[in-house]
Amino acid sequence: MLRRRFVIIIIWLLSLCIIPAYSLEGQDGNYAYNRAQVLGYMLQRYLGGHSFNHQKINDTISKRAFGLYLKQIDPQKRFLLKKDVDELKAYADKIDDEMNSAKFELPEKAAGILAGRTVQVRQMVSELLSRNFDFSRDESLEVDADKLDYCASEGELKERWRKLLTYQVLTKYLGLVEDRDSRAAAGPGAEGQEKASAADLQKTAREKIMKNYEETFSRMQNEKETEKYDRYFIAVARAFDPHTNYMPPTNKEEFDISMRGSLEGIGARLREEDGYVKVESIMPGGPAARQGQLLSGDVILKVGEGGGEPVDIVDMRLQDAVRLIRGKKGSEVRLTIKRQSASQLTIPIVRDIIQIEDTFAKGATLRDEGSGKAVGYIRLPSFYRDFKGNKNGGETRSSTDDMKKELRRLDSENVSGLILDLRNNGGGALEDAVNIAGMFIKAGPIVQVKSGSGDIAILNDNDPSVYYKGPVVVLVNQFSASASEILAGALQDYGRAVIVGGRHTHGKGTVQMVIDLDAGIPPNIMDQYKPFGALLLTIQKFYRVSGESTQYRGVVPDIILPDPLGSLKTGEQYLEYALPWDTVKPAPYTKWQQPRTDLGLIKAKSSARVRASRDFEKINRESEELRERVTNTLQSLNIDAVRKEREESVRLFGKEGKVPYGHANQDGKSPSDAHLTEEDRKKLWTDEVRKDPYVREATAVLMDMIAAAPAHR
Repeated sequence: MLRRRFVIIIIWLLSLCIIPAYSLEGQDGNYAYNRAQVLGYMLQRYLGGHSFNHQKINDTISKRAFGLYLKQIDPQKRFLLKKDVDELKAYADKIDDEMNSAKFELPEKAAGILAGRTVQVRQMVSELLSRNFDFSRDESLEVDADKLDYCASEGELKERWRKLLTYQVLTKYLGLVEDRDSRAAAGPGAEGQEKASAADLQKTAREKIMKNYEETFSRMQNEKETEKYDRYFIAVARAFDPHTNYMPPTNKEEFDISMRGSLEGIGARLREEDGYVKVESIMPGGPAARQGQLLSGDVILKVGEGGGEPVDIVDMRLQDAVRLIRGKKGSEVRLTIKRQSASQLTIPIVRDIIQIEDTFAKGATLRDEGSGKAVGYIRLPSFYRDFKGNKNGGETRSSTDDMKKELRRLDSENVSGLILDLRNNGGGALEDAVNIAGMFIKAGPIVQVKSGSGDIAILNDNDPSVYYKGPVVVLVNQFSASASEILAGALQDYGRAVIVGGRHTHGKGTVQMVIDLDAGIPPNIMDQYKPFGALLLTIQKFYRVSGESTQYRGVVPDIILPDPLGSLKTGEQYLEYALPWDTVKPAPYTKWQQPRTDLGLIKAKSSARVRASRDFEKINRESEELRERVTNTLQSLNIDAVRKEREESVRLFGKEGKVPYGHANQDGKSPSDAHLTEEDRKKLWTDEVRKDPYVREATAVLMDMIAAAPAHR
């Protein structure tokens, strides 16, 4: 069906050589505007006719796009005045008209206003940074832009910048003080032994901040003409849903590289959101995964090269930020991140390529301390499949085959139960999610896939073989997404496993198709405006066999455990214009017929253990502390208060972004154990798994299941 639809789209594109010609009149010589007209025409036809929910580009989409567009051009409300926004609001319900007529006034108008304000702000910042700041004042800065209105006057705007710069200079100053004191503590003869004064350090801090802003303002004032239209089209696309997106040529190039998984960098997918560069996902086997501290949802504020001066990337274009983060294999990049609180952490990552072995399923045999029973543990970082090898008839590797091998091995060891760890699993090949779910049941439907036309396809397990018949616990967290939610949801619906984890999984229950906007245009047609980039378009939605969508709500575990990061707003439900949760008709399926345990009793026993656990007591305490930090978005500008916050941040997260249990990317590798054999690494990894309180609780749940239903084995 998808292939037929794509062919129809390509046939339609053949008409581009004649249809857009009318709209280019009156703009001779304006390359950027003419290109925008062709691009806008293509996007209007795709978005208006082929999105999943068949939403037309109308006033509703126009108003959504306008709000998103304002965030694109001034996400932190640091440039535009209220009167500027009021002037632009005249276009709030006219974006649909502009897309339909291919006459784009809003990007032109907004670019002109923003250019003027940028000149004014540049002068303000230069003036403010030319003199000392008073760090003894009892005042605060609101760091959540959603709680701010646009400034009513230039004086109010200057005051907003004064507070922002006070905080930035203060944090830079404290860092310089710590460096100075560290050198002094190193003893006589240490490098840089001279004792810089407070005044000297503040001057240095102001100079460094000014240098960063000069680069930012220069970049803003020298952007390409095409970029003002690209931002506009990104806002229009994202008004449909968070995963529908226009990717300009440079963004598409980064997307292609990340999908190939061959990038020498940090191994993370990034996205631009409200002026920030955010971590969308951590790639299994990549440097960030092995280092273990960077998390999905982290905001990257600065990028430093080894010991060099970090560059502020707030309001920087994604492609420029990526160029700073990417680098030569073996070199170190230091990321200053914000984890939904006012605190900043610095995470060092050694650039490398993805280590393929770390992306594969990995198993271990654990022992329950009380009973001595053997328990199988399998960590599945993603649903991988070598499509290229399949196509060329060569050797292939898939998560399906690896899971079969691990299940056979564990079954031969007579394990009493199995823990399947899907934490941080962001998805992958749908085929493998279906196959792996089928390994635990005799046969039946696994997932329903609904197209935009309303047609529902049911993907079944047709293999009657059951590769493991014992009790199963599935571990999930809010970073378990897409295909991992399909697997967890199917095993939950069949009553085949007890799902254990945080309040919910990610809730990513949609499918996107990448449309190369150049591919459908005949050769030698519109070549002067290529490349156009690509459109990421939502075309399908997932539903469980129970009829419930995995979209938005995700999978709610049977047993909910304390989550150190539970207060973070991570998941589909926190994204603007996410498609809603809904239901379809349940698929006919038969629940697991083996003796089933009393889930209420299992939950009660787990709850009692968690209340008595020192590990979970600590996790609850840290979670509450983080919740308070996230809720309080007023940042003190008093030096004593900020110094105390920095100390608290180190205590809570560790000096360089310690990741709490349940969220670390457990690969069992680090630069310090490079000399170890593969067997030693496996032992090290297994020891780390045993220490994980979530794995220990999952083991205890398995023992309760076995005790309540001994006929499982």
